[in-house]
Amino acid sequence: MAMMRLRREDPRVVGSFRLHRRLGAGGMGVVYLGSDRRGQRVALKVIRPDLAEDQEFRSRFAREVSAARRIRGGCTARLVAADLEADRPWFATQYVPGPSLHDKVAEEGPLAAAEVAAIGAALSEGLVAVHEAGVVHRDLKPSNILLSPKGPRIIDFGIAWATGASTLTHVGTAVGSPGFLAPEQVRGAAVTPATDVFSLGATLAYAAMGDSPFGHGSSEVMLYRVVHEEPQLHGVPDALAPLVRACLAKDPEERPSTLQLSMRLKEIAAREAQGGGLDARPPAQRDRSEADRPTGRLPERTERYEHDERTQRYTESGRGTGAGQRTGAPRTGGSRPPAPRNGTRSAGRTNGTNGTNGRPGTRPGARTGTGRLRPANPRLLRQRLIVFFVVTLIVALGIAAAQQL
Repeated sequence: MAMMRLRREDPRVVGSFRLHRRLGAGGMGVVYLGSDRRGQRVALKVIRPDLAEDQEFRSRFAREVSAARRIRGGCTARLVAADLEADRPWFATQYVPGPSLHDKVAEEGPLAAAEVAAIGAALSEGLVAVHEAGVVHRDLKPSNILLSPKGPRIIDFGIAWATGASTLTHVGTAVGSPGFLAPEQVRGAAVTPATDVFSLGATLAYAAMGDSPFGHGSSEVMLYRVVHEEPQLHGVPDALAPLVRACLAKDPEERPSTLQLSMRLKEIAAREAQGGGLDARPPAQRDRSEADRPTGRLPERTERYEHDERTQRYTESGRGTGAGQRTGAPRTGGSRPPAPRNGTRSAGRTNGTNGTNGRPGTRPGARTGTGRLRPANPRLLRQRLIVFFVVTLIVALGIAAAQQL
């Protein structure tokens, strides 16, 4: 959430809270970042001075505080303190760090289907708690949803409708944000929990498309579209489009309940996160893993390369039949793979070396010039040790026989 410096006319202390920054301003008042003596940060809303004497706004402000007190659950910011009798009524809620959904989409673009579904599932579950408290938000929109590290939070119950309360607006006067209002709000009809479902559907469409499903225009144009035209959902992912369209039904009775919406969005979020039940990794990673899977044999091109390499080694060491001639497998028989080269000369050469690999004075498993550890071939070492002992024994027996002569 963007913060601004306090202005000259802003208070520095409200109640027991010291104010530090402006968080925003709306039709009712200004929201400040404050803290108490223990350092707990709060979002503190104060009615504007020119509205503090207006009884209608005082009543509306009192309804927001009442709604905040009645709601239980993690979907909203916890109410910390309030003073409705002050010259400028105020209340403070727990500060929620994180950008609004509106700011996130404006800065980063439309969200992925899995993320939209996860946010929608959390908001739907939160609305269940809101409606169980007998409250209808009536102004659910992207800027009233904060994306905290612990999940989305619904804020600003300034025009919330408490069950049994009387309206503060005249029939036909729409209170809320055009493009996110439900048709019954525009007509001045009674609001119900289904009203928030419509607003949530428009909010999810915005998160998925980066734009309102009813486009842009003046307030009158937007309100007309909400009542008489179908939403444009061309940019909404296929996994979400049917459910979002159901939320935006003109008839409140045709919209899903918040509980149904929560369960369905959780299913979509889980499926989209897993790639529709398939491997969700990028195609390049899937292809690479398939290529690395053991098949029981080397690829044809690799086999030919290794065969040519063995031919070259035996030709250079004098064991082959001539340069360029195919020699087949090594003398020991079988189809063992050659020892790793790691940028050195063939492991088959022993002249001028210690008999283990192609570099003078290099121990098996010693580091190469590149700093890598050269793996030793135990089978090759055993064979060379046997040859060494046999040759030594033959030479010793020959020397002994010569001495007897």
